[in-house]
Amino acid sequence: MKHLIQNLFLSIVLIINFACKQASPVSNDQSTHQKQIQSDPLPSWNEGPAKGAIMDFVETVTKEGSPGFVPVKDRIATFDNDGNLWSERPLYFQLAFAIDRIKVMADQHPEWITKQPFKGVLEDDMDEVLKTGMHGLMELIMASHAGMTNEEFDTIVSNWLSTAKHPRFNQPYNKLIYQPMLELLDYLRANDFQTFIVSGGGIDFMRTWATEAYNIPSYQIVGSSIKTSFEYNDGEAVIRRLPEIDFVDDNAGKPVGIHKHIGKKPIFASGNSDGDLQMLQYADSNEYPSFMLYLHHTDNEREWAYDRDSHIGRLDKGLDEAKEKGWMIIDMKNDWKTIYPFQMNNH
Repeated sequence: MKHLIQNLFLSIVLIINFACKQASPVSNDQSTHQKQIQSDPLPSWNEGPAKGAIMDFVETVTKEGSPGFVPVKDRIATFDNDGNLWSERPLYFQLAFAIDRIKVMADQHPEWITKQPFKGVLEDDMDEVLKTGMHGLMELIMASHAGMTNEEFDTIVSNWLSTAKHPRFNQPYNKLIYQPMLELLDYLRANDFQTFIVSGGGIDFMRTWATEAYNIPSYQIVGSSIKTSFEYNDGEAVIRRLPEIDFVDDNAGKPVGIHKHIGKKPIFASGNSDGDLQMLQYADSNEYPSFMLYLHHTDNEREWAYDRDSHIGRLDKGLDEAKEKGWMIIDMKNDWKTIYPFQMNNH
């Protein structure tokens, strides 16, 4: 059942393509934290192998005249999003939106009361929803994500994000971004890296809120997509979302997406699951020095602990390959002083 759930949830994430504009920038009002940044670019990281290796790598590739020097134009860093830049439990946040959206639309569809998988959603019975298989979950996605313009969809998701709260932390979903990774992104950019998101999530979904949250421009965000069409009526030009898959940016699709959108191999790649393995392998094949980074979720108290047997963000083959090849593995519990920006007031 776990593998079934993993495959079904992953397939949902691969075709969801929605937008949300209510992302809140990281608070900058902690004066003590800002003073730390001046002397330590990664203040939310504990001193240890992971932090040290990252800083050593950056120094090596940015030092002119060193054997490992990498020209600025080739300093490409790619980051997975779900489970790597923000949390992904108890279920992918995009799926949480789809479920909530079906409930909102239910009054317009009385037939859903007796029709699966909608009946299961309305009764909060995910076991019944999953019994409908991929066909049923596709029905949920197309009912909640297609058939409207991007502008209309943007408004829908923005309204959801402004009110929806994470069930465990009671925070808006876009508050559950990782403070240490925000610092890492800033550190790389300060050393002339171009930072890209390369995720199985929807490209338009991320391009709207992630730009503000991570300070990554929309043209440096790569993701999965559904097909769209251009419409022009009486001077009004819109992009309409169609109920068909266009591109899957996960697993082997990630190197393809990188080639398609970026055109260069990354020298720095970061992920948290087996779905990111091929992206890290792609970076590892670079002729320049490269750094492969896996985030291992080991902190069940402040976030979650999961890896090989997880139905979300499974890290099994990737964990073995990382250990075999000497890639860096972040131990969330031991390597990070804090997880989320809103927890910084506790330090």
